Parts: sequence; structure tokens; C-alpha cells
Amino acid sequence: MAVYRSRHALAGPLTSGRIEAIELPLTSRLRRGYRVEDVDAVLHRLAYELAERSRQLGMVNAENRRIKTALRNWQSECSSVGNSID
Repeated sequence: MAVYRSRHALAGPLTSGRIEAIELPLTSRLRRGYRVEDVDAVLHRLAYELAERSRQLGMVNAENRRIKTALRNWQSECSSVGNSID
């Protein structure tokens, strides 16, 4: 698995608890809100994490289908061998 790196990167995989605990620094007193670059960095990291988890889920689903197909084929071969012996 590739690891996302940036100057604003949070170490390790993001979890719902870690996301809830993110505290972004506020802008100066002259402006209200959060610093744009900090918000952009968090959004970029979240997009990366979601894409990576989607990719991993796709791989797991493909492996699951492969295993199910192999099991069905094996069961068919075993039942056809058992029927030919009787």
C-alpha cells in the first residue's frame, strides 16, 4: 500500500476518531475561519484515504469472488467424482 505524504500529513491511517479529533488552526484575527492551506491538506488526505480504501475493498471483493468460484468448481468436481464411483 502506498503511503500519502505531505508537509501537513497526519501520521498513520485516518480513523473516524482521528478525523473527529483534527483541530485546524484559525486564521489571524483579521479574518474568520480556518487557513485555506490547512483545510486543503486535510481534504486532500481524506480523498487519498477514501480512494485507497476503495481500491483495497475492490481487491478484497475480487479475491472473495475468486475463492467462491474456486470452491464451487471444487465442489462440482467432488460431486461428479462421487457420482461416477457409485
